[in-house]
Amino acid sequence: MDRHADQTALRLEHILQTLRVHLPELRQRYGVKSLGVFGSYVRGEQRKRSDLDILVEFERVPTLLEVSALQRYLSDLVGVKVDLVLKRTLKPAIGEAILSEVIYV
Repeated sequence: MDRHADQTALRLEHILQTLRVHLPELRQRYGVKSLGVFGSYVRGEQRKRSDLDILVEFERVPTLLEVSALQRYLSDLVGVKVDLVLKRTLKPAIGEAILSEVIYV
């Protein structure tokens, strides 16, 4: 593994560990049922300006304000702009691709 790949893997693991530590709070505060990372960070293709793609499932249907608040909170938590994708809104074609690479916390 080259140095860039090592740093990429460490960055992803740090993000996953941070999310794992805060998962109980996310469940209580935002009603998160499950949370997973997918996209460029999982594939090791992220760039400096890449956002972090997170797939989220809620215990109940959230309001737009709740989704926005969670997105801001997660961005602050991991230090990267987060793009939240709600699992219940996945379209079949792209949903399969996302579900095949998602790493749940």
